[in-house]
Amino acid sequence: MESSTKCEDHQVVLSGSPKTSAVMFSAGVLGNVVALVLLEVRRRRQKHSASLFQVLVTALVITDLLGTFSLSPLVISAYAQNRSLLGLSHSRAACNHFGFSMTFFSLVTLAVLLCMAVERWLAIGHPYLYERRVSVRCGYVVLPMVYLACALFCLAPFLGVGFGRYVQYCPGTWCFMDLNSGTLGHKVYKNVYASCLLLMIACTVLCNASVSYHLVLMYRRSKANRSSFRRTKGQKSQSITEEVEHLVLLGFMTIAFVICSLPLVIRVYMSSSDHATDLTALLLLSMNPIIDPWVFIILSPPVPRLLWEKLCKASGSRANHKKILYTQSETCTSNMTMELQK
Repeated sequence: MESSTKCEDHQVVLSGSPKTSAVMFSAGVLGNVVALVLLEVRRRRQKHSASLFQVLVTALVITDLLGTFSLSPLVISAYAQNRSLLGLSHSRAACNHFGFSMTFFSLVTLAVLLCMAVERWLAIGHPYLYERRVSVRCGYVVLPMVYLACALFCLAPFLGVGFGRYVQYCPGTWCFMDLNSGTLGHKVYKNVYASCLLLMIACTVLCNASVSYHLVLMYRRSKANRSSFRRTKGQKSQSITEEVEHLVLLGFMTIAFVICSLPLVIRVYMSSSDHATDLTALLLLSMNPIIDPWVFIILSPPVPRLLWEKLCKASGSRANHKKILYTQSETCTSNMTMELQK
């Protein structure tokens, strides 16, 4: 099989077409812009300030948009000039930037998803602690710390201490951390990266499972008491339906990231080198910033609620129409019966 190491020093693009990259770039930009517009419209319609969950969702969408602008233009430029990422700059700047961006935005995206899951877990499972200790200000403090920690990890290959490095992969339009190096420092670096992803995925799934469990308990309690769930004093009541909508949105975003990142995580732990496997794993990882905003657009709480209301109205109007026809038919039948009796 063709090893990805054969492409590390190539100055030209070996194969491929810019059409796929252009479509991915357009879909990513359009989806993230539409998602930001929806978030802004919702914020303006609200009578109260944005919640912590909305702040985290906005940060996730902005992160995905920045990731799209950091990666796709380089790929399109490489295809347009028929030069690999190494060929675009003699100092490896383009390749290093691409590798840094791929690593950085994959870590930040999952870290923000984890923050969203923890926020929901605290809000539903520990409402008293959430009311006393958690606020929107926490989001503005945690997000810069997440960005800083991920940036420091991704900058390690530039320190020249033998802890990770970014190399070019076939067909010359991808750069990422070296997955095939036998050097101990590079092996440790890629394994730390994969372990961080797995740990954050596991924590996110556990938090979502805990939220689901508490929502089931809330539903049973509200059904028994015939009353809607209300939080502790000082915070506006929020229905179980809204909490379920948040959970569904977070759950599908988590599933999308797991599907896009798990092949790369498995590939990191593998010792064999395969060009097709590397390309597929990197392509899936780059798809996540494109999928996330469209998941938000489709599953954003007002959208399924509006569709559900329209379906209910449509089914209700049909039922009313049938009821009217049935009533008219019964009236007509009774009139005819009275006439015959006369």
